[in-house]
Amino acid sequence: MIRIAAVGDIHMGPESQGVLRPSFETLHESADVLLLAGDLTRHGTPEEARVVAREIKDLSVPVVAVLGNHDHHADCPQEVTAVLQDAGARVLEGRATVVENGSARIGVAGTKGFGGGFVGRCAGEFGEPIMKEFVRYSRRSADSLRASLEELQGQDCDVRIALTHFSPVPDTLAGEPPEIYPFLGSYLLAEAIDTAGADLAVHGHAHLGTEHGMTSGGVKVRNVAQPVIGRAFHVYHLARPDRATAGASGGRAG
Repeated sequence: MIRIAAVGDIHMGPESQGVLRPSFETLHESADVLLLAGDLTRHGTPEEARVVAREIKDLSVPVVAVLGNHDHHADCPQEVTAVLQDAGARVLEGRATVVENGSARIGVAGTKGFGGGFVGRCAGEFGEPIMKEFVRYSRRSADSLRASLEELQGQDCDVRIALTHFSPVPDTLAGEPPEIYPFLGSYLLAEAIDTAGADLAVHGHAHLGTEHGMTSGGVKVRNVAQPVIGRAFHVYHLARPDRATAGASGGRAG
């Protein structure tokens, strides 16, 4: 089994330094990789990113991350990315990476994603330029996710994972006010995942949502926002080599 630890929406600031580090230091006991599903900071400042960096630096497992909307708030996502990369994280936006831990080769395709809603109640690429750009941004994010997952097909990965901040399905938003679903995710992400194929999709963003969901193509989706999972991280087990199932188990809580 391949063990995927994941958490999102940790929203760290200066006063939260050290909160997650004790749990993260146990990762080698239960996981092969740590995925961070965005909203790692509160306001997207380099100072806050350095807090996150100290939590993840020199961990015993590889760390792969995407940024979230909070990480963009201060308009310096490149600086936030650089700080996290200096700490050893692989920060993805429209790209893929393969991490190795022991004999496991884990392919991760990542993008922040964006909103727009879901089939039957979604924004369309019509009308004012700003509305069309909203939908085009979502489509570009989804297209980059699809291309990145397809890129991993030829890289001899044991498993392929789609890592986003925004949700690809409405299932994992259950508990959030329906009025804000269009701002929490987009069906375009699910279409990209189903088109390219994946063994698991992981996202955050929906603090009041639900952990378990599935795309129409049968890919299991997990909302790992920390307020949802209620712990420092959650661990998911993926079978190999057939990559047929994705089950959940409790990660070491902090």
